[in-house]
Amino acid sequence: MADDRAKKIVLVVRATRLDELVVRYNTADQARFYVEHLGADFSDYVAEHRRYQEAVAETEAILRDFGLVQRLDRRFLPNFIFGRQDAVIVLGPDGLVANTLKYLEGQRVVAVNPDPNRWDGVLLPFHVPDLRRVMRDEAGAKRPVKAVSMAQATLNTGERLLAVNDLFIGRKTHASARYVVKVGGREEGQSSSGVIISTGLGSTGWLKSVYAGWAATARTVLGSNAVPAGSMSEPSFPWDADRLHWFVREPFPSRGLGTELVIGWLGGGECLRLVSQMPEDGVVFSDGIEADFLAFNSGTQAVVSIAEARGVLVV
Repeated sequence: MADDRAKKIVLVVRATRLDELVVRYNTADQARFYVEHLGADFSDYVAEHRRYQEAVAETEAILRDFGLVQRLDRRFLPNFIFGRQDAVIVLGPDGLVANTLKYLEGQRVVAVNPDPNRWDGVLLPFHVPDLRRVMRDEAGAKRPVKAVSMAQATLNTGERLLAVNDLFIGRKTHASARYVVKVGGREEGQSSSGVIISTGLGSTGWLKSVYAGWAATARTVLGSNAVPAGSMSEPSFPWDADRLHWFVREPFPSRGLGTELVIGWLGGGECLRLVSQMPEDGVVFSDGIEADFLAFNSGTQAVVSIAEARGVLVV
């Protein structure tokens, strides 16, 4: 029992929307005034905050019976050093799980849904009351796990970024991105809204929305039977698949710029190369976290491929 209690348990949490409003407006009362002044309902922010804080307290109380608990706010994930033997508990929502997995090195993640009435929890198989039973099983590594493939972007500056859902390479503004794309022995200069590279886990997110738009457009232009329902709008593939799916958002055809290399698959050992032609505002970010980006300006080269590292999600 002494050895068990000496084990470090890292509980990953996040700021609520109310927390973020207080940072912006200094107090909850001032935040309430601003939101209600615009005619919106502030009570939902309060209810979400209260339930999340209750879930944090309940979760910590359970975890203390199994080891030393360290609470870690999402903001500090990029700089936190996890121990190889750390138990990692993530108190949802789904995006927090994805954001945590890419900073780990094979540690098993127990993902908990703090508010099942609010979040579907695709990546959150457990509720807070399940945690005591799950932690007992985890003490003997008895629970099954699900592997999660990741993408990686490696720059010629020596920097690297992992993605659990998807990578975005483009401009951080709404201006067009300029770059050269190289894949499968072919290359093409392009101007677009950026390039998205999706993993299996991310294929039910951003990738799915793009396919749904394509399918709707095809049916509108070519007729309702041109694209059978479900044939393009469901592009999902397994979380542990050894491949990535990439596509170009809104490629613009013009003199000297092409629109041929706009979609494809990357299997194990294959890569997608992009060379930036943007003097400023070029970025590479992952999993929708725009603030945690790598600069991708003129001359920078990005090589995108399947990452050797994989996430490990307890189920």
